[in-house]
Amino acid sequence: MVEVTRGKRRGQLLARGRRLEAATLGWNVVGVFVLAYAAIAARSVALAGFGLDSLIEIGASTVVLWELADVDAGRQHRAMRLIGFAFVGLALYLGIQSTVVLVIGFHPHHSVLGIAWTALTAAVMFGLAFGKANTGAALGNPVLRAEGRITLIDGILACAVFVGLVLNAWAGWWWADPLAGYVLLYYAVREARESLSKQ
Repeated sequence: MVEVTRGKRRGQLLARGRRLEAATLGWNVVGVFVLAYAAIAARSVALAGFGLDSLIEIGASTVVLWELADVDAGRQHRAMRLIGFAFVGLALYLGIQSTVVLVIGFHPHHSVLGIAWTALTAAVMFGLAFGKANTGAALGNPVLRAEGRITLIDGILACAVFVGLVLNAWAGWWWADPLAGYVLLYYAVREARESLSKQ
């Protein structure tokens, strides 16, 4: 009876993990299009970087859904490596692009859409990250916990981009946009190291 109860509880937790990942996936698919439009319109490196982060989040959610379908050590190992390498790619882009923008002194335009989307995304991602952390801990699933950290970082990055966009729009601090890109870079490097060190 105890084993049946444990099995049922585990099944419920796996279903919750899949729902959280599906919600993250859906939000970020929409976000990629919103951010691409806003980044092009405003010529914002921070919005472009955040859009790439959303692509990584889509990939990470897909990897976790794949891993949750058949939890074993081999899949967890491959999933953690894929997540880590995605962050390496993001870090390279942000480091190069943010530096180029600062060196040439490029001034991005204002983006009301970017401000609104990043504020809303921060709230959504913090809620999803909390759910993933709890569910991953209850399942003892390191991949779901790792992806929960990615989602938390997505929320933090949304806040950083939001602040950069607001400072650019209201105070004319054009350098706040690439500076937000460096904030994203810091977290990308940290998460890449964290994910790849567990191999």
